[in-house]
Amino acid sequence: MSTALIGLSIIQFVWIKWSIDLSEKNFNDKVQIAISRTKDKIQSDIKDNPIITYVNRPKKTTFISDEQLNLRKKIYSDTNDWERRSLDLYMGSKYGSSSSLDKINKNKLDDYIKHALDEQGIELDYDYGIFSNKLNDFLIINGNHAVTVGNSQVSDMESNKSLYKSDYQAPLFEDGENIPGYLKLYFPEKGQFLINSVLKNILSSILFTGLILFCFVYTINVIVRQKKVSEMKNDFINNMTHEFKTPIATISLASDSILNPNIIGNQDKIKRFLGIIKQENKRMLSQVEKVLQMAVLDRKDFTLNRTAVNMIEVVNQAATHTSLLVESREGIVNTHIRSDKPVIMADHTHISNLVHNLLDNAYKYSPEKPEIDITLEDKGSGVKITIQDNGIGMSSENQKNIFDKFYRVHTGNLHDVKGFGLGLSYVKAIVDAHGGTITVQSELGKGSSFIVVLPRESKKRAN
Repeated sequence: MSTALIGLSIIQFVWIKWSIDLSEKNFNDKVQIAISRTKDKIQSDIKDNPIITYVNRPKKTTFISDEQLNLRKKIYSDTNDWERRSLDLYMGSKYGSSSSLDKINKNKLDDYIKHALDEQGIELDYDYGIFSNKLNDFLIINGNHAVTVGNSQVSDMESNKSLYKSDYQAPLFEDGENIPGYLKLYFPEKGQFLINSVLKNILSSILFTGLILFCFVYTINVIVRQKKVSEMKNDFINNMTHEFKTPIATISLASDSILNPNIIGNQDKIKRFLGIIKQENKRMLSQVEKVLQMAVLDRKDFTLNRTAVNMIEVVNQAATHTSLLVESREGIVNTHIRSDKPVIMADHTHISNLVHNLLDNAYKYSPEKPEIDITLEDKGSGVKITIQDNGIGMSSENQKNIFDKFYRVHTGNLHDVKGFGLGLSYVKAIVDAHGGTITVQSELGKGSSFIVVLPRESKKRAN
């Protein structure tokens, strides 16, 4: 999929570049046609009129209107002041050589270019000029004549580099190898125009490529999640097999013992073995109930039997039960009651199971001498239960998944922690059903804290 996506992106890029190149070629052809037609009209308009030329033309020039140009013609044709005449333009018939470029009418030139571009459907802003090879400078730029204004060595080309270097040009009045000058055009917004011409294609390409990429990432994410769920289910099946194998083996052994001729007549031993069978059967039933309970929670078809529940009683009862297990490992369970309003409307059975599961989890993942603290306190319009242990703790990655069904924190190659990975998933489902919240704070090697906040009057009800 990655290779196909990369290949598709490359093809899209090449195709878009080809579209831009094709659009540019089409644009260039239209411009060249417009320039050629303008050139033909200019050359057909030239007649034997007095020619204006330049004498001692310095590099610094400016642009003047037709009225100023006609006024200077009159002044310089009537005066004998050589210094004044040498500063500006002269009548070619008296003082210098003439050129056909000098006869070009700037007004007609502007009209010709505009009309020719309109015929080709080109509506971009443009610059144009008549360039003289003899003077190595422009005679006309954008409808203005160029004349000398002094002896400054600053070149006019600096301000007209783009027009000077433009490829859109046509030779004027060429005679064999002799080319007096060129008609040049430049389009400042050509690049943007070419992009806009294929913009819809570019946007559609980005949109659909992005959609494919999104689907690709989403698919990979789903596959990874499903792989993780599959691994957790496999672990669950293995754990369930081990959990059931022990009581089944015990029941089988007890049954065989009862059938033994040496024991069948001994009522005390029979009662003992029957007690073992009953205890192991109860253990198996408890495990089956956990699995069935999670199935019911997943289907959301359970109903909470809400009654007034005193959380102090629930916490103390759960702490007393857990203390028996903790003290067998020389540990301790500390209870801290700081609540003045411990009564909430909740399902007593599920809330009791919730607290028992959290304490059981703290016990299972604690070291040889567990230290568990249970704190009950008021929290706004509800109560807050904090269960803290000094156990192995969890990484931040484990904290993201501990409430997922079948998920269990890895303890290396040891499998000394029993369970199906359903306890915390059940706790999360019950907390959500009561409209509460549960969070965890943990650090590897420094224990964990589970914080449950339950409202006194929950608005959320299970279906």
